[in-house]
Amino acid sequence: MSQTAAPSTPTFAISDLAREFGITPRTIRFWEDQGILSPEREGSKRIFNRRDRARLKMALRGKRLGLSLAEIKDLIGMYESTEDETPQLLECLRVMEKRRAALEQQREDIEAMLAEISQFEQQCEQELTRRNAKK
Repeated sequence: MSQTAAPSTPTFAISDLAREFGITPRTIRFWEDQGILSPEREGSKRIFNRRDRARLKMALRGKRLGLSLAEIKDLIGMYESTEDETPQLLECLRVMEKRRAALEQQREDIEAMLAEISQFEQQCEQELTRRNAKK
């Protein structure tokens, strides 16, 4: 963690954030290109603040949860607009509910496919047993 002019305001180099979150600097540059992060510049060096760090953390969490880039941007962007976080929390719950429903549907689809695979395997094994019995 680096320190700039204001000693009480922590800043971070791209390598600091990459190491902390276990990602590459390229990933951080991607989030910057998407408008999620907006580091200050000292020449060609990026200087990230606590706000950037928090936004990166939220973006990575959204990605882990399988949210789309648009959903991640919307959720992060909502925290810029007002001090009352109630609408943001309600929207976050709505997005999570939608994601949960999609994941539960995927789980049902996977379970159905696994059952079909098991049935097909059983048919193949029975056919092999039948063919071996004829020999």
